[in-house]
Amino acid sequence: MSWSYQFKEFTEDMIPDGAVGFVYQMDVIIDGERKSYIGKKNFFADVKTKLSKKAMPTDKRKKTYKRVRKTVYQNYYSSNEVLKKAHKDGLAIRRTILKICYSKKELSYQEVKYQFMCEVLEKDFWLNANILGRFYKQK
Repeated sequence: MSWSYQFKEFTEDMIPDGAVGFVYQMDVIIDGERKSYIGKKNFFADVKTKLSKKAMPTDKRKKTYKRVRKTVYQNYYSSNEVLKKAHKDGLAIRRTILKICYSKKELSYQEVKYQFMCEVLEKDFWLNANILGRFYKQK
């Protein structure tokens, strides 16, 4: 399943200029019960690759790298173990982009805002175990 945003399929050319990442919700049906998860994901990752011998500077002490921006969100199925297992088992997971953010601060804030608004720690169908590593589900 691909990502959806505002009831349309989200493609790479729809990423706005200056956007850093997005807040998402994933839904899956496991054993007849709906399970959901709210999280955040960056659109791009900076990957360091070593320069080739020809491109290396003359000073051998310097270790220089080339940064490559790589899109990493397309094949992402959350950090949650239940969702990872559901994807591995071939279950259909609905992936929805809730909000596109333009800074890392905004991304973290919006994720926490959605988690509190949806009461992810209070309702059983949410898979979120904590918010910011500070607030946890009661056992």
